[in-house]
Amino acid sequence: MLGERNGVNGQTLRKQYKEKLSDYRSWDQLEHAEEYVLFPDNIGRDMSLDETCLSNGDVYTILTNKAAHGRKGALAAMVKGVSSEVVSSLLKKIPLKKRLEVKTVTTDLSSAMMLTVRTTFPAAKLVNDRFHVQQLMSEAVDQLRIRHRWEVLDQENKAIKEHRAKRKACRNRQERDLLGQWTPCLMENGETMPQIMARSRHIILKHKSKWNEQQTVRAKILFEKFPDLEKAYALYLDLVDIFNKKSIPGEARLNLARWYNDVEKFDNREFNKVLETFENHNTTIINYFEQRLTNASAESFNAKIKAFRTQFRGVGDIKFFMYRLSKLYS
Repeated sequence: MLGERNGVNGQTLRKQYKEKLSDYRSWDQLEHAEEYVLFPDNIGRDMSLDETCLSNGDVYTILTNKAAHGRKGALAAMVKGVSSEVVSSLLKKIPLKKRLEVKTVTTDLSSAMMLTVRTTFPAAKLVNDRFHVQQLMSEAVDQLRIRHRWEVLDQENKAIKEHRAKRKACRNRQERDLLGQWTPCLMENGETMPQIMARSRHIILKHKSKWNEQQTVRAKILFEKFPDLEKAYALYLDLVDIFNKKSIPGEARLNLARWYNDVEKFDNREFNKVLETFENHNTTIINYFEQRLTNASAESFNAKIKAFRTQFRGVGDIKFFMYRLSKLYS
């Protein structure tokens, strides 16, 4: 924009910056920038590990410092790929003394990410991001909604088929006119049940305190029709409440144990994955309650990368993109 206002083509200006105005060609990480960049000085006490996808489809693992709040000094490392073996080997290029300074690393529920943390930061406590845990539960509730949606669609298709058979069996036009065309059953809000099932996804995936009036009515119809879905949604809210409550780790462990028992008693196949996750990662999930650390800063940083990528009109030159990124956030 600035270049165009001054009669200089934007592409020409970028090329000038890259080749003449910046120190890109003498950048000490240029040779390996497509594979990884490391900034050991940005290692701190509390770190986040996340991943992002560039426009060319390549996935990168990103290590950020929470204390920088997504600003200058946030980026500690960016490594191509998500393989724990590859990412760990490159992160270990950071001196052990610096890696020992890390006391917590927050990440999602990816087994590869968690193995990377354990392998690379021996003094760090691993924390599973609470929002990924909640998301796993909300997705299980939504899977139950989807199962019921197919049931409703099957019932509607069966009703249409039976109506057609009745029309076909009519002996004359008068009987057909008397029978009439098939019409769907409308619920109290004027929607059909298949419409309610399709539109209820946004109800399931957020807290009821954020429902509007239309969604509240829709939820009432939905839960009256499927009480198990109401129970499943209540279990999701219970989990959110446990995370929101300012509990010490011991109290949180007890609350989660009771919640786990309630999910077990619910005995629904959509929640098997949730139960397995809590069995396998109970300690790292509970670690959240010590300092209430989340991956929010990493998600925010990820959003900034995506915005920067859009401003860059994609990532054609990965090395130059990494250079620009490092200038902003390393």
